[in-house]
Order: sequence, then C-alpha cells, then structure tokens
Amino acid sequence: MTFGVIASELGRRGHSVAVYRPWRRDLPEKSAIPDYVEVPMPGLPIPGYPLLRMGLPAGASLRRAWSADRPDLVHVATEGPLGLSAIKAASALGIPVTSSFHTNFHAYARHYRISLLRDVALGWLRYVHNLTLRTFVPTADLCGELSIMGFRNVAVLSRGVDTRQFRPERRSPSLRRKWNAGPDDPVVIHVGRMAAEKNYPLLFRAYDAMRRANPACRFVLAGEGPLKRALMKAHPDCVFAGFFSRDEIGRYYASADIYVHASQTETFGNVLTEAMASGLAVAGFDYAAARIFLRDGECGLAAPYGDPQALVAAAVRLATDPALRGVLRTEARAAVEAQSWEKVIARFEADLEEIAGVARMRADPAAVPA
Repeated sequence: MTFGVIASELGRRGHSVAVYRPWRRDLPEKSAIPDYVEVPMPGLPIPGYPLLRMGLPAGASLRRAWSADRPDLVHVATEGPLGLSAIKAASALGIPVTSSFHTNFHAYARHYRISLLRDVALGWLRYVHNLTLRTFVPTADLCGELSIMGFRNVAVLSRGVDTRQFRPERRSPSLRRKWNAGPDDPVVIHVGRMAAEKNYPLLFRAYDAMRRANPACRFVLAGEGPLKRALMKAHPDCVFAGFFSRDEIGRYYASADIYVHASQTETFGNVLTEAMASGLAVAGFDYAAARIFLRDGECGLAAPYGDPQALVAAAVRLATDPALRGVLRTEARAAVEAQSWEKVIARFEADLEEIAGVARMRADPAAVPA
C-alpha cells in the first residue's frame, strides 16, 4: 500500500514509473492506475500465507527489458528472489539501485516458530540491502538499529497519511447500526493482516478487558489473513468485516472510536497514523510511528514497549473514560495533519534524483547534472 502511494505520486510528478510485481489472479494484467505501469512477473504463493506471493528470479528478463529501455534508477521494495535478481541485473548494466526496508522479517521468525532462522534472515536482509547504494527505512530509530547490525548507507523514508481519505467527517451512523453499536457505544476497530506477527493474543486480551469494564464496547476487525478463520471461531461476538479498498476502509476507521495497536514488529505502523487522522483515540506501544506522533495523554496513550499489561490498562482507560476519548480523538487528528504524503514523497524524490545524478556523473564525469 505504501509503495502504491509512492508510485502514484512519483507518476503524478512527471516521472515514468514501472512496478514489477508477482502475477496474481485477483489483479488485472495491466495497471488500472494511470500514474504508473505494472509489469506482472512469475511468482509463487508464500507457504502458510497464500494471499501473498513471492516473486521468482527474473534477471535475464530484466536485463533485456532495461537494455532496451534503460531506467535512470531501480528501487527494490522487497528482499526476495525477484528483488535480488533486479539488484544484480541493474548493477550489471551500471544502473544505480536503492532499496527499502519496511518489514521486520527477521523479527517475524519467532511468531512462526522458526526462531533458529532469525540470524539467517537477518544475514540475508543485510546482504541484499548492502548491495544497494542506499537503504530507506521509515524511522530514525530503525536507522540506528540497522546501522548497529551492519546495514550500510541507511536513510529515512518516512510514511505519510492521506488526511483526505482518512478524516473524522467520514463517520457513518448506518455502518455503526450495522455493527449493533449505539451512538455512545465505544467501537474498537482493528485494521490489518490477520497474521501471527500482529500479536492477536494480546489484542484480544485487551478487548476482553475492555468489554468486562464496559459491556457496551463493540469490536470490529477489517482485513484478511491466515488466522482469520480461527479468530472468527474463537471470537463469535466480534464483527469480522473482511477486506476493503483503501477508500472504503477510511469510512470504517471514522465510524469507530478506539484503535488499539498491539503489534511489536512494525517498522512504522501506517494503521496508527490512519486511525489518528480518522479521529480515533489510540493506544499503542511507544515505538515506530507511536514514538513519532503519539504524545502520551495528549493525543493518545503510549505503553512502554514490551509491557503488555500497560497496553491493556491503556485500552481499558479508553473504554471507560468518554471525556478522555473525546480529547484524544480531537488531538489525534491535529497531531498527524502535517504528515502529508506529498511532503514525504518530495523528500524521497529529491534523494533518488541526487543518487541518479551522482551515478551519471561517475559514469561520465563530463556530464552536467539534470
């Protein structure tokens, strides 16, 4: 989703953008978005997570395509076989390559009971990213962490929030009635992949505590994932709304009142800023996006990272204190209003143009920077 926004915005700024991604049956062969071109590539479903596909190596195809129509720069958004083959194809042609680190795959290992592979995963990520001229990450904290772990040339590419799509005015009384929620009943919403790394045991522990403290609470979950069927069976009192377009999900956010963010493996956590932009009272651990935007007690409630009881206590406060919810909802929107995608992508665009310009100068010292 992040790179869909980035590709669209770069296209609107006049750049020619092509997105190489694994083919999926549920996606059109050609992009329906006019701002960039999509190029479907061979891929396979990820074991245990069939909704996601892993791109297969395509070095020969990419070299042919880029020899015929040479790009100024290649940016790799995922570290799998397709991404690595793109790095090597571009490097062989002398095309500058950058990358993004936006998923803590090595941290996910313990959630999938493969903790022994953590060091292997981290080594792979470091190897792939260090082949590129710059690795962009969403926060300054993550920059420091990765640098300590041996990642080179790390820089910040923050995340924006679409404050037009996510705004309190999109609140829908009819949607709330569909959830059996009265005007004053607190509705808690969760948006995201229903997968182990999202820490659903803690999320439902918080929900249960909120419901005991205020039986009027309602719980709505939007998204799909490998855990959905089991979660629906275990929590029949919750509303499992399914997957929605980015535009439609803005209406869901705005129609709720509270967002509890239990994940501890995010590199940023777009859902937190989307919830804040939608005017929700939020609670989350003090790291990633929360550390940047969430001022505890002013525009949300922050729990110390790794302290699940503190997060549960914060969630219960939101469920039982309507005055606090009202203040936090107003201030949450104000806290993220300046974080527009346009500003974020303008900085990214400048970084990419600098890197491409330096590469041209090295290839041809007589060249004049564009």
